[in-house]
Amino acid sequence: METTTARMETPRAAGAAGVVFALLLAAAIVLMRYAIPSGDAAHAPVASDRRWAVRTALEIVPFSGIFFLWFMGALRAHTGDAEDRFVATVFLGSGFVFAATLYVSAAAAGSVLQESTAPSGFGRSFAYALLTTYGMRMAAVFVFATSTIGRRLGVFPRPLTLLGYVVGLVLLLTGSSVPWCEMFFPAWALAVSLYILRASRRR
Repeated sequence: METTTARMETPRAAGAAGVVFALLLAAAIVLMRYAIPSGDAAHAPVASDRRWAVRTALEIVPFSGIFFLWFMGALRAHTGDAEDRFVATVFLGSGFVFAATLYVSAAAAGSVLQESTAPSGFGRSFAYALLTTYGMRMAAVFVFATSTIGRRLGVFPRPLTLLGYVVGLVLLLTGSSVPWCEMFFPAWALAVSLYILRASRRR
């Protein structure tokens, strides 16, 4: 009885972790955009009075990655064991690569921020491109795979599935060319997590 109850509560707890992930990632993005409000973020200077925003964003990123892994667990627990192996492999691979790019880009940005002299242009470009170009495109693949699993198994309603495909296309095609487009990923994660919480309550 206790084991069954624990299994039923797992999607709810992990769905809450997905909500936390979405809020943390959105906060980190907002802080970075506040520190670098316009221009090419890979080369635009960071004002001295706004460097705290970058530091705070870099402190948030590790926790965001941790809760993202819990979010992945929530999705797998919600879909069950009947998912297609091919799509499940893409789902896991894209999720892990996104988490890796998130950590590596944060580490690169942190090393550039700690430089006492003028920040390295290569380091700034590397951190920015890794997150907005490669990381967001891996996020797009993750959204596509998740939406496909939800559609095939019928665990996601049609509007949520269509929302996932639209978000995936936006992240895949725009990348770093459109400012603030990376906010679509945490917004989608928040919508999915809230649906998981609602579905677990119905159970």
